[in-house]
Amino acid sequence: MSNDSPSRIPEGDTLTQVKPKLKKPPLYRVSLLNDDYTTMEFVIQVLQKFFQKSFEEATQIMLQVHHKGQAACGFYPFEIAETKVNQVISFSRTHEHPLQCIMEEA
Repeated sequence: MSNDSPSRIPEGDTLTQVKPKLKKPPLYRVSLLNDDYTTMEFVIQVLQKFFQKSFEEATQIMLQVHHKGQAACGFYPFEIAETKVNQVISFSRTHEHPLQCIMEEA
């Protein structure tokens, strides 16, 4: 007799399917920090290029960075947040701006 046929469950026994509970990964807030040298136009460009913000959204975030010292650009899983921080810092240094970008667990 072949073992290719499915096993039979004896009568009276019940089979319950247990679904594993998956935990959502934590999100990280990516923020820009204010400095006295990076131009407002450059901050808007960064927000549009790396965070897909409209001109209006980018302007609002840039003003928040300027007036409050920092502002959140978005919330992402760890790897994406880390990549965005590295991209912003690299782009800023390439264009000779000291703009700082950080991530912290939300």
